[in-house]
Amino acid sequence: MEALKLANAPMPLPLISAAPRPRRLFSPVTFARNLRLLRVEPMTQDMVENRENEYPISGDDIRTCFLNFYASRGHKILPSASLVPDDPTVLLTIAGMLQFKPIFLGKEPRSVPCATTSQRCIRTNDIENVGRTTRHHTFFEMLGNFSFGDYFKKEAILWSWELTTKEYKLPPERLWISIFDKDDEAFSIWHDEVGVPKERIKRMGEDDNFWTSGVTGPCGPCSEIYYDFHPDRGHANADLSDDSRFIEFYNLVFMQYNKKEDGSLELLKQKNIDTGMGLERMARILQQVPNNYETDLIFPIIQKAASLAKVSYAKADDSTKTNLKVIGDHMRAIVYLIKDGVLPSNIGRGYVARRLIRRVVRIGRLLGIKGNGEGIQECAFVPELAKTVIELSYQIDPDVKGRTNHILEELKREELRFVQTLERGEKLLDQFLSNALLSSRENGGKPCLDGKDVFLLYDTYGFPVEITTEAAEERGVSLDMNGFDIEMENQRRQSQAAHSAVKLMVGNEVELAQCVPDTEFLGYDMLSAYATVKGLLLNGEPVTEGYEGSDMEIMLDRTPFYAESGGQIGDNGFLYYEGNQDAKSTVTVEIKDVQKSLGNIFVHKGIITEGKIEVGSEVCAAVELRWSKRARVHHTATHLLQAALRTVIGQETSQAGSLVAFDRLRFDFNFHRPLSEEELLKIEELINQWISDSTLLQTKVMPLSDAKKAGAIAMFGEKYGELVRVVEVPGVSMELCGGTHVSNTSEIRGFKIISEQGIASGIRRIEAVAGEAFIEYVTARDNNMRRLCSLLKAKADDVTGRVEAILEELRAARNEISALRNTVAILKASSLLNRAFVIGTSNIRVVVESMDEMDADALKNAAEFLVNSLKDPAVVVLGSCPGDGKVSLVAACTPSVVKMGIQAGKFIAGIAKLCGGGGGGKPNFAQAGGRKPENLKDALEKARTELIALIEK
Repeated sequence: MEALKLANAPMPLPLISAAPRPRRLFSPVTFARNLRLLRVEPMTQDMVENRENEYPISGDDIRTCFLNFYASRGHKILPSASLVPDDPTVLLTIAGMLQFKPIFLGKEPRSVPCATTSQRCIRTNDIENVGRTTRHHTFFEMLGNFSFGDYFKKEAILWSWELTTKEYKLPPERLWISIFDKDDEAFSIWHDEVGVPKERIKRMGEDDNFWTSGVTGPCGPCSEIYYDFHPDRGHANADLSDDSRFIEFYNLVFMQYNKKEDGSLELLKQKNIDTGMGLERMARILQQVPNNYETDLIFPIIQKAASLAKVSYAKADDSTKTNLKVIGDHMRAIVYLIKDGVLPSNIGRGYVARRLIRRVVRIGRLLGIKGNGEGIQECAFVPELAKTVIELSYQIDPDVKGRTNHILEELKREELRFVQTLERGEKLLDQFLSNALLSSRENGGKPCLDGKDVFLLYDTYGFPVEITTEAAEERGVSLDMNGFDIEMENQRRQSQAAHSAVKLMVGNEVELAQCVPDTEFLGYDMLSAYATVKGLLLNGEPVTEGYEGSDMEIMLDRTPFYAESGGQIGDNGFLYYEGNQDAKSTVTVEIKDVQKSLGNIFVHKGIITEGKIEVGSEVCAAVELRWSKRARVHHTATHLLQAALRTVIGQETSQAGSLVAFDRLRFDFNFHRPLSEEELLKIEELINQWISDSTLLQTKVMPLSDAKKAGAIAMFGEKYGELVRVVEVPGVSMELCGGTHVSNTSEIRGFKIISEQGIASGIRRIEAVAGEAFIEYVTARDNNMRRLCSLLKAKADDVTGRVEAILEELRAARNEISALRNTVAILKASSLLNRAFVIGTSNIRVVVESMDEMDADALKNAAEFLVNSLKDPAVVVLGSCPGDGKVSLVAACTPSVVKMGIQAGKFIAGIAKLCGGGGGGKPNFAQAGGRKPENLKDALEKARTELIALIEK
């Protein structure tokens, strides 16, 4: 009874003297409705269907409340980082702390002592749980507060409780706490200072409540806050992992240790706080809905999908509801991925986007959505759903609306492309089922579709297992679900390994960062300067000196060398010191590359060609003028190229990557088709006109917000601070850029596009040259033209006509050779007519022969001649080895043979496997190939044997 009284008693909330008590972020009237959480009841169907604008508090208000709460306690509100992280260890942004990883590692100095964010995140390691549980998502927002050596455990706990119970007004008696089982300090704060009863504080093991970043690195205990939907079940044997009763909504990580390679823990010099509150989970609690999907953050998307499918969500069965939830979840991920520059492809981040889009398309078709859902069959429905996501996006990311046309066009192209893939998958499914039935007839047993084939249809062609199951049952074929589950588990493990961990390490790098200061960059104004050697690395290890012949990494206190970033490669040049009369004091280091590391430390990579270099010595750092100028020219030309692209093909075009090198520039951009010759010429003309205008460039440093208001374009993949450098070609281009540039466009001299090509779905690439590289390119082209004129004995103006005439002669010669080969093939085939043998009572004539080195086209003609000459019924199987380790096979069947069940495509595919290949075609005619010519004889023998068996059967 005492425990029950304590559980229902009001919880004393201690004031925190370290920070002023903030004003209420919402009125008491607004939050009074939340008190209904004391008696959460299931919603009726009408409530579910018509809940728009009836939520007690919006998801946007929950987000704002969190950010303002911590802002009032000295936290800087920082924007969400891109879903494309500035971190090579993870594919996508999977946690709120990811953008602060360099600060936690000590690689970058903290710009603020503490911060708060609402971070967009994507995780796909639990994708199969999306829609099936109440809380799993691929896209979610993580509200977080972070301390970088400022406050620690006590403040984090007390503030989290105040936010939860005072601002969000969650009843204290419904809140449970988990802590690391050895963290007595956290227990004391929660119990003695906050007042949570002992029975609602659960001690848990290392697997649950000790956060680690990897095998080594920062780590520490964590504490979680859970909401209890069923306090009526009491405290005895309560299990926090019971999703039907509890939901964990706030996780506090106390990052206080460094785990060393031997597994031991040492205290960090700077203790940090890393927290995360799931916005969707808190919205579910405060909005009194049965799952995260039915909050105002996602439910409008579900309603739109239901409308397109012409179903009622409230009246739908569980399977339909699950499918609608998946659509609602995935659409958010898809829109924000594309907005952040991730376009559908078959690799990396692009594969994540493609997979999510394909899941939405196949589920939409399963729900019966046709075309765009409004009766226009040739249109797409995913863009219609995306419009709803975009309408909800302003508070999450206000930049989304500006990318609306790009997002909708990309989704339309991907959906229509995938619909064609689905149709191919249907044909493949039919082939798999036929093979299963054939194998059953040959080997006995019940026909069964291999689990790998089921998974291929699911993963590559977007076929839900239930569709494959239905089609298989119609043909009397079962599914190998154990094999399917194995393939699914293999993919899930790979996905978890790639996406579920943020790798942090504490080692020599951090120690070096503490000893070596950030490098002062002088390269905007000078190409040589005296500097002091602050650090040396030999084979990655710190040393105090380096000798002649050694490859060194050298850190200076200041440098004119540009370090590779923003697509621009690092400068080349020399470090040297010339002694007065003592020759031994002369030092020369040839610098071949410069990289940024450990925050803003420039690492000069080079070889000591003379003398000895020491930490603390003074050197003259000199950039190679010729190469530096080439890089400057190409970087400014890249800005002009982006401006020209936006002018010629549309303002929606955006950068997707770049390379600024000494010999060329490369620019990747989002566009759905190849550029025409006319467009490429227009782009060149524009850029060369801007070059000839001799425009002075303007550079200035300003706040990031001001730069965006002025219309400056951000460079792809770059990370910006509060102050940014803006490079402007007045009237042409304005971009945020830290690279080096010419002072006047006339220094570029000329610009020429070398190539334009597609490198991924929706991504085009232009390579071009400018400046000295442009002169070299034009000179080389001119020399090649002179040689060509000499070889063809023609003037430059006549070369094109002369080459066209030669090509026409070549085509005619090839056609003549092909005709001769066909004639030879038919002559050889005619000699095989008398080698046909008859099988069965139906007098089927069969020819199975090798035709030596005949090529595939000639083999096809030979087979057609034979099957026509033999008349119906007849079967012809021919093979040859045309060279280069290749095998060609062909099979032809007359109509009556096909009616018997012998199909050329399926038959020849099985024979080709013996030759290390495959193939197929129509029932009456098919071709195949292979890479094992040594097996051709055995393959033809197998064909002969199987034909006899099939026909006699």
